[in-house]
Amino acid sequence: MDKQHTTATRSLHDLLREHGHLRLSGADTRKRLEALAPLQDWPCFVDSWNAMPVDGYLANGGRYRRRRHANYLATPDGITRQPHRPHYQSRDYNPLHGGIERWFEPVEPAISDGASLRTILEFCHRCFAPLTPTVTHWFVEVHQFRVETTEDEAGLPTPEGAHRDGVDWVLVLLIRRQNVRSGVTTIYAPDGQTLGSFTLAEPFDATLIDDHRVHHGVTPVEPLDPTQPAWRDVLVVTFRPA
Repeated sequence: MDKQHTTATRSLHDLLREHGHLRLSGADTRKRLEALAPLQDWPCFVDSWNAMPVDGYLANGGRYRRRRHANYLATPDGITRQPHRPHYQSRDYNPLHGGIERWFEPVEPAISDGASLRTILEFCHRCFAPLTPTVTHWFVEVHQFRVETTEDEAGLPTPEGAHRDGVDWVLVLLIRRQNVRSGVTTIYAPDGQTLGSFTLAEPFDATLIDDHRVHHGVTPVEPLDPTQPAWRDVLVVTFRPA
């Protein structure tokens, strides 16, 4: 069954409980977000991907990824931004880049407190929190990613390969693709069985993931026209107990 087409009649909670992952079309995602609040600053939100520094922590020395980071606390009383801190994953979850504190540049204040990101965070909170009712306080991380690609260097959205993030819940939201092909997302069972593959191709296309139950990975992106700039922009939001 194509889970993208079942969301009209079944709740996201039911689908995530059943499958552990879910793909949403861009039209569906945008409708759900705008039902919460107007995305008044969406053009500025998208443009903020143009002003991101290079990720200096890539183990292979590549310079194909740009990144910003922010963290929040989500409680029944609301979602508040927290002081900037490093991003950390253990080597159990990220053998390539784990085991060290990675200090990425913070998400710009106008974006971190803007309508679009705040609405996305509220959507995630409403989606994920009811699935783990014993948790009331969530540590939330936000990652802006731009993966660039040229004729000489493929862009690797997940250089660590198929993986878990070491959290409870994950949202991957496509912001924009420019002049790229591939970037296929595949969801795997812990034993390596493929559970589904799809390409986030249009703005607002998204996937929701139960990080305890499934692994995920994305194939490299390559330029359609190597003479023109090429990139893939996504927002990743993760939730784990605070």
